[in-house]
Amino acid sequence: MTLSEEDYIKTIYHLSGGQEASISTNAIADQMDTKPSSVTDMIKKLSEKNMVNYRKYKGVSLTEKGRLTALSIVRKHRLWEVFLVDKLDFAWDEVHEVAEQLEHIKSDKLIDKLDTYLGNPRVDPHGDPIPSKDGEFKKSVKKLVSELPVGSEGVCVGVNDSSVAFLKFLDKNQISLGDTLKIVEREDFDGSMSILINKREMRISDQIASNLYLEVLEKN
Repeated sequence: MTLSEEDYIKTIYHLSGGQEASISTNAIADQMDTKPSSVTDMIKKLSEKNMVNYRKYKGVSLTEKGRLTALSIVRKHRLWEVFLVDKLDFAWDEVHEVAEQLEHIKSDKLIDKLDTYLGNPRVDPHGDPIPSKDGEFKKSVKKLVSELPVGSEGVCVGVNDSSVAFLKFLDKNQISLGDTLKIVEREDFDGSMSILINKREMRISDQIASNLYLEVLEKN
């Protein structure tokens, strides 16, 4: 497959949320910043390769072959992000664009050795799960901080917004994956809240709370 074809496969996977849902060509065009006619041409090529199901005016969905191909690309992307952060000291807001290039490396042997070298990580630096070689994910229960009641306590395990601006905000405020967070108070008017993070109290907006995932600690 060409790099462009792989990018389309991955985009369809993300837009569908990893499900079997059909995605409109307009949605794909918006996401990839291209013309709907260009998307249609590419979808026809991918359909001929049995990567997608396409019916005019009905949208596009991945075949099983397409889904496994997308998961392989996602796996490579997230493993390279772990490598860049853990081994080359990249900041977590710097790795996405570099991993976008590295994810197209074809060698399965290299990726398998990379996975082993990194200790078979199950999440990337942003807390997103890394699929196994067979396309399986480790199951975990996580909720957005904004959805949790006052008194909830848990471990920061991921972000909903992986933009550079948001990741830099978290770094600036010393909020990292693996940190323990407790919700102390919530303001009904605007949804902002006071939190304790690593025994340090701070206030965050509803926008921040809506983009931070917590794995909740069960109360005895």
